[in-house]
Amino acid sequence: MNFHIMTLFPDMVMNGLSTSIIGRAVNQGYLSIEAINIRDYAFNKHQSVDDYPYGGGAGMLMQAEPVYQAYEHIASKLSKKPRVVYLSPQGKTFSQKMAEEFAKEEDLVLLCGHYEGIDERVLEEIVTDYVSIGDYVLTGGELPAMVMIDAISRLIPGVLHNDVSAEFETFQDYLLEYPQYSRPEEWHGKKVPSVLLSGHHANIDKWRREQSIVRTRKARPDLLKKCIEQGLLSKKELQFLKELEENSTKNT
Repeated sequence: MNFHIMTLFPDMVMNGLSTSIIGRAVNQGYLSIEAINIRDYAFNKHQSVDDYPYGGGAGMLMQAEPVYQAYEHIASKLSKKPRVVYLSPQGKTFSQKMAEEFAKEEDLVLLCGHYEGIDERVLEEIVTDYVSIGDYVLTGGELPAMVMIDAISRLIPGVLHNDVSAEFETFQDYLLEYPQYSRPEEWHGKKVPSVLLSGHHANIDKWRREQSIVRTRKARPDLLKKCIEQGLLSKKELQFLKELEENSTKNT
């Protein structure tokens, strides 16, 4: 998969994405990541890409033409109009489901805004998706772009050493991930649950699934509701949840 990041700070995103799992995946050819410096397409000697907004107001606005020319550079290389994601608090909240959808693309362009935003006219012309990573405001779109690339990349075959892990982690079926333990068997007086030492894989899978239900019920009941609505719990798991809630009621 190929990521194209339109940004004013190419070093920020490339340095952040050149390490760990993502960096290794790039080196091994599973991913391609390039940062396009919007300043390179400024039409003045100072490479200025911002100006005062019409109508007044605080701050500066990124101009349309440099953004458009940077986009045209990408589109001309691809010989097609790529999918362009604008990182904005106005967008739909990024989710695992959205990551799965974007992972199907061969090329994905991420547009990082700065200052007070970008001239609306170029957004109307090139942007296909508006995406937010949360209900808060950041200084720019670079960190959200990196978050999206990390989440999407994990779903690309070959990026993870163990591809199976991408299929069974948090949010895949609206359940949070179960507790996990490593050596030693006892630490600070706390022991690893005996079922995990039993070697009985069916019992281990059952325990992990139940722990995911317990954890989701406690921390994210909204996700558990979606899980139930989608019919993702078995009859035995629904019975386990019922008993869990009954016991909880008795203890209050």
